[in-house]
Amino acid sequence: MDHGARMQPPAESWAESPTQPPAKSPARVAVFVSGEGSNLQALLDRHKLMPSWPCTIALVVSDKPWCRGVRRAREAGVPVFAAEPRAFASKQVYEQAILAKLHEQDVDGIALAGYMRIVSSVLLQAYRGRIINLHPSLLPAFPGKSAVADALSAGAMETGVTVHYIDEGVDTGPVIAQWRIPIPDGIDIGTLTERVHHIEHLLYPVVVGEVAENWRPSRSRQP
Repeated sequence: MDHGARMQPPAESWAESPTQPPAKSPARVAVFVSGEGSNLQALLDRHKLMPSWPCTIALVVSDKPWCRGVRRAREAGVPVFAAEPRAFASKQVYEQAILAKLHEQDVDGIALAGYMRIVSSVLLQAYRGRIINLHPSLLPAFPGKSAVADALSAGAMETGVTVHYIDEGVDTGPVIAQWRIPIPDGIDIGTLTERVHHIEHLLYPVVVGEVAENWRPSRSRQP
């Protein structure tokens, strides 16, 4: 007999043990994209390279079925819900269809990664406090779609990246983390955008992992 081997208790006994609770399952995260999906790729890479990362990408949602982010998800074997909102009777109906897919995939939380639509009450109520967003400025400065260009046009000395919770406003939810990026004299928008993206790819996987610790189910999922 190999005395180095240890017998493991049956799954039922392990789950019921008062002194040894089961390990938490990874949080099942849905990533919403509308374009290139480079931050989605950063999350997928984190999941692949770090087995201890407390998340799994369970679903990718997109309002642009043809976008690169959707292709990245399919290449990685991640389930996809991709549909144009105009194919639905209303925004509410569109988000109800998304919500049904989120429930089908047992999603615990949502990470917006270049999703260019405002999330409505349908998803906000279902995932209150469990929807986060990545924004390319130091919020509350320069909210909206053209944050990098706005910071450059304003002559700001620095910009940055913000991860924040989503609420009913536009880029107004509570800030989780920020990373400052200086704006040197004479820098062009292309170079500054590349620097912002580089920081996004570093910051978002770390913050998603930290926040998702609060989304992880307290008991093991059933196979």
